[in-house]
Amino acid sequence: MTLPKLHIAVLMGGWSNERPVSLMSGEGVATALEARGHQVTRIDMDRDVAARLAATKPDVVFNALHGTPGEDGSVQGMMDLMGLTYTHSGMVASVIAIDKELTKQALVPHGVPMPGGRIVPVSEIYQKDPLERPYVLKPVNEGSSVGVAIVTAEGNYGNPISPAAKGPWQEFDSLLAEPYIRGRELTTAVLGDKALMVTELRPKSGFYDFDAKYTEGMTEHVCPAEIPDEITQACLELALRCHRLLGCSGCSRTDFRWDDTQGLDGLFVLETNTQPGMTPLSLVPEQARHLGIEYGELVEIIIADALAAKGKRK
Repeated sequence: MTLPKLHIAVLMGGWSNERPVSLMSGEGVATALEARGHQVTRIDMDRDVAARLAATKPDVVFNALHGTPGEDGSVQGMMDLMGLTYTHSGMVASVIAIDKELTKQALVPHGVPMPGGRIVPVSEIYQKDPLERPYVLKPVNEGSSVGVAIVTAEGNYGNPISPAAKGPWQEFDSLLAEPYIRGRELTTAVLGDKALMVTELRPKSGFYDFDAKYTEGMTEHVCPAEIPDEITQACLELALRCHRLLGCSGCSRTDFRWDDTQGLDGLFVLETNTQPGMTPLSLVPEQARHLGIEYGELVEIIIADALAAKGKRK
């Protein structure tokens, strides 16, 4: 792919829990774009971001933010009002996809298999378990497995959970409780309107949490995943369906849990990420590379999609 030489603002950083990852993603993108001859302005987002973007006057903004407010529709709405062209999904898709409960409401009626569960006030979990153990507690509006806890009968959170135990209940007023799905962690990226491939993630210990995602050596990536063809095909189809139903643009990544003792009945969508990481350990660049798309080309494909999608995003 050959793009005209552009002035690109790379928006990164911010103040979410995922700030360090965003800075790594943004620097990787910026360096790749400069190597391909583009003019790049790096913007570490602060409260003056609108004024800084207006002064920069970029041809396109590469949104390398993760978490809130860069991935939840807030920044997207701001850039829409400013008339800026930007990468990845628009405001509506971002609002829905970052909220795990809204995501279920958008996808489950269309036949997408997702775990059950409900949102519970933290005060309730100190009194009794919201679900039969084992179950998962997670924030409704965070990504990258931030604040996820697996509550088991043998765990050390207490029974009922103790307020003194370290966990997401110390940071959030309410949490999403879901049944724990045993088995394997799978993920599929969508680029443009094509599902790429399936990667299996095998953490060396524990589960695929924030540290396992972004600490080198803590997780083995099996790419492509060594799984039956019917599971591969189901992941590809479901990831593309989620991307389309949510109205995503550019690039997304859908994460799955698969109970391999249950065949297709054991495959569940966990979430769709509208702005997947672009770090050296990130899954989208890895899948693209296996298909012959190098990092710099991947970045340009995402930018070309943004230029083509201007005014058409949800």
